[in-house]
Amino acid sequence: MDISINNVERAQVLTEALPYIKKYYGKVVVVKYGGSAMLNDELKKAVMGDLVLLQLIGVRVVLVHGGGPEITQMLGRIGKQSVFVDGLRVTDGETAEIVQMVLSGKVGKGLVNLIELNGGKAVGLSGADGHLIEAEMKDERLGFVGEVTKINIEPVTVLLEKGYIPVISTVGCDSRGNIYNINADTAAARIAGALNAESLLSMTDTPGILRDFNDHDSLIRVVDIPDAEKLMKDGVISGGMIPKVGCCIDALDCGVKKVFIIDGRVPHSILIELLTDEGIGTMFIRQRSGGEGNE
Repeated sequence: MDISINNVERAQVLTEALPYIKKYYGKVVVVKYGGSAMLNDELKKAVMGDLVLLQLIGVRVVLVHGGGPEITQMLGRIGKQSVFVDGLRVTDGETAEIVQMVLSGKVGKGLVNLIELNGGKAVGLSGADGHLIEAEMKDERLGFVGEVTKINIEPVTVLLEKGYIPVISTVGCDSRGNIYNINADTAAARIAGALNAESLLSMTDTPGILRDFNDHDSLIRVVDIPDAEKLMKDGVISGGMIPKVGCCIDALDCGVKKVFIIDGRVPHSILIELLTDEGIGTMFIRQRSGGEGNE
């Protein structure tokens, strides 16, 4: 009896997912990956498995990743202290080399390997490959922390056309050969915009935008740009969430249809957000049509 109930539940899940599978078939979805989900091996495997599932049902998936904790760990091994200004890592020439080594090497190749082990097809890209992410110095106090000036998206589109998941490490470059440390949220927003993506999902360590930070039941499910600006003005969106929300707005301004902030600590949060009626996080849209609620 239990087996038949489970089978019915499975069928209901698939039935509910079908309209969303049709919606996303052939469309580009960009996933910005970081936070606790990146440090937990079981969660990491689950995330990569979800990306492979999306690929197999016809979604064109792009993975953009950071790796701050791994960079800090490697710097510690060579006796170099991590210094932050306004939440950004001060990056001298030596640190820029470490950033490139850790992100494009250890982290990026590890994610590609996990995708392949789950039956998917993936290729790692550095933001310096094909000058994918062009940048200039953001602030002299920060050293080689980059402000994105241009996205050359062709290396990504070529891989998508060949059926691969591009796995992009967020380093940038300039015409003089300098390497820059790029904020992963910023890079993901600009890449998603250049791809005219259907959706950008930003995996974080929070459930989404909470009206009351201490109450997870106060999740705001839908936010448009005027809402977001008001929530920042009122202090509901504050601290480290402000730049993340700014990147969500930038992505919408660049042509992305919808942006989601979801909790990467929840197993299969990507599938729950994209393929179910309820979703799991906060959805950002340009302007309400009148049908969406905000709670």
